[in-house]
This record gives sequence, C-alpha cells and structure tokens, in this order.
Amino acid sequence: MTEFSSALVLARLRSLHPRSIDLSLARMRRLLARLDHPERRLPPVVHIAGTNGKGSTLAILDAILTAAGLRVHRYVSPHLVSFNERILIHGRPIADGLLAEVLEACERANDGAPITFFEITTAAALLAFTRVPAEVVLLETGLGGRLDATNVVEAPELVLLAPIGRDHESFLGSRIEDIAREKAGILKPGAPAVFAPQVQPALAVLRERAAALGCPVWEHGRDYRAVREGERLRYRDPAGTLDLPLPALLGRHQLDNAALAVAAARALSSWRIGEAAIARGLRSVRWPGRLQRINKGPLTSRLPEDAQLWIDGAHNPHAAEALARALGELAPGRRWHLVLGMLATKDLEGFLRPLRPLLASLTLVPVPDSEAARDPAQDAERLRGSGLPADIAPDVASALDRLAHTGEVGARVIICGSLYLVGAVLRDHAATPC
Repeated sequence: MTEFSSALVLARLRSLHPRSIDLSLARMRRLLARLDHPERRLPPVVHIAGTNGKGSTLAILDAILTAAGLRVHRYVSPHLVSFNERILIHGRPIADGLLAEVLEACERANDGAPITFFEITTAAALLAFTRVPAEVVLLETGLGGRLDATNVVEAPELVLLAPIGRDHESFLGSRIEDIAREKAGILKPGAPAVFAPQVQPALAVLRERAAALGCPVWEHGRDYRAVREGERLRYRDPAGTLDLPLPALLGRHQLDNAALAVAAARALSSWRIGEAAIARGLRSVRWPGRLQRINKGPLTSRLPEDAQLWIDGAHNPHAAEALARALGELAPGRRWHLVLGMLATKDLEGFLRPLRPLLASLTLVPVPDSEAARDPAQDAERLRGSGLPADIAPDVASALDRLAHTGEVGARVIICGSLYLVGAVLRDHAATPC
C-alpha cells in the first residue's frame, strides 16, 4: 500500500458524507458491528472531551506514559499537514500501508452507506489500534461528547474533561450548561474521571452527571492543583507533592493542561507512574501549531530579520483569551500584528474581543482549501463599521509582505484562527508536525 492509495480511499470516503450532519451514534455502531467491534478489543482507554486543551493534554499525557515505558496509541483531530497525524501509533503517525489497509476494511464494511468522514475514519483508527499492541489508547472527541463518534467505548479506564466554553453552538447549544451536558456524555458508570478547571455552570453539570453515574472524580482545585513557582511546577494531590519542570509547551494555559495530564497519569490505577517519568514527559512533549515560533523558512524570509513569526491554532473565544494572556507574557508591552483566517462557523467578534488591546494591526485572510471559510472582505467591512480597522490579503504570504513594508523594528506577528490555516503554514514550510 502507498500514500497515494490511502489518499484515494480518503477521497472516496468523503463522498459518503450525508447532506447534513445529524449527530448520532447509529451509523458508527452499525459500522463497528460489521467490523467485529474493534472498540471492544482495545487496550485500556483514556477518553477526553472539552472545548479547549484536549490535544495538548493528551500530548502531555502521551509523553508521560511513554517516558514510563508504556506503548501508547493516540487519536486526535484535525490534522495539520497529513491525515496520518490523526492516528498515532506508539507516538508516530500511522504508516501509509496500515492506514490504507484499515480504511479499505472500513469502506468495504460500510458498503456505500451514508456516514460522516469523521465517523468512518474514527472507525479506521479504532481498527488500527487493534492491529498493533499497546498498553494505552488516548481518544480525543471531535465534537461534543455524548453523540461523538469516539463515544462508543463502553468502559473507559479514565475520562478527562478539559475546560468547557462556547464553540460549535449550532450543534451543542448556546448555554454553557447545555454544552457541558453534551461533553459530560462521555462519562460512563463507575469510570473514574478527572476535571480540569471549569466555569461554575459547567462544573455543576459535570458534578451532577458524575454523581448520577457513580464516577469517582478528581476535581481541579479540590483534589489536585498545580502552581508555577519560578521555573518549576509544583503539583499537589492527596498522594503527595511533586516538584516538576514546566511543560515544554508555552503559555499559562498549558500549566492547567499539564496539571490535568499529571492528574490523569496519577489516576491510572493499572500503572504506577513515577515522578521521574512525569518530569521527563513534561520536558519532552511536543505539540506543533500551538503557540509555536517559526524561525526559518519561506514565510519568515518575507519579514525583517528582527521580526518574530508565531502560529497558534486558537479558533474560539475561550482559546483567544488564553492566547491573549500568552502573547502578553511573551512580549510585555508590545503590540502584535494578527493575521487571521477563520471558518464560517466560528464567532469572529467573540474571538477578537480579548485580543483587541494587543493589536498593532489585523489582516484577514482566507483559510486555504476550505469551502467553509469566512469571507475576509465581508468580515473586514463589518469590523471597520464597528471601529476596528481590518485589512485583507489573498493569502498569508501577501499579508506578511505588507507587514514587512511597515518598517517596524522587532515586529511580532501571530497567525491564528484555524488549525487548517496553521496546517497550511506548516505545509508551506515543509514542516513535519509529529
């Protein structure tokens, strides 16, 4: 099998997508039954839902478990450059041969029935995880939780709830309580759970659901916590205190993600994960496209040598708040040039609200190869009407060319708004995300 053959199968599978998405597990369960239920033949599963921080948390947890000598599979979405990045086998993107093999098996089993691309590729990931031995599988939800395609594992080893905010409101509801109720759908009877910091309305929903299902809960601020002390991370839970290095991922929000990952490692009763392995994992974790500096390549060559170019996958208001804090810490007192591309389903004004005080300029660009991208021209006109100057450019390279002509010394540039846009930047740099 070759990369070309897996790409052909992926293209065929996209054509099976129903005309509109109706969140349901019926299609997924039908397909898994025809595949002899790979979801029932997995190693112990850690399942995570939430609005932001899911991918970072699993990347940290993967690094910790790997440092402890465990073999780990991980399923994430979306990918940045190559679809293979979604299905990580022992920390590496799935090989093209195995990917083509499981995709074709799912295609045959589905037999042309309508099914979403995420559903059938999730089934392929679960099937792949049964083909290669491992001790742990880490599963990230795609949208919501209760009806998400990953929510077919009946008895997870552990459930994680990352911070919950507003996103995908057309599917999950506009009230935080409604969104939290959907995310809490991955809780299972008796399965232990760890909660990241949550706003009070979301926390109340999670507590109620966990109590109804008899789930033992580790709650941030009550059962565990982590604080930065200088260049160290001091983690505490009932089992003791750990003196740890800061995670290799930048941004204050990554401290909460690290705390959730450490708590998860400590809550996995099947293994005893020691402090040394946790420390090694925190130092070694990599998660591209999340507050990542681009130091060389064709895009940086368009800017003056003293400029800095950064990328981040933030794409909703909750993530924008974390990004604003991080940018303020990276360059105190400096303003940033924001190059922004977003999907039409995202809240543009809500995203920009926390970032406005930091803006030196705003340039809107289309998200490459996406029919669901926002129209930069329409958005710029609306933003100008609200008093926020906004330029448009046909692509990121053109936006950077314009910024280079401002003559600003030490300019700081951040490209964000969509993981698809960030992926295009990495692709243009011939970068390898994983």
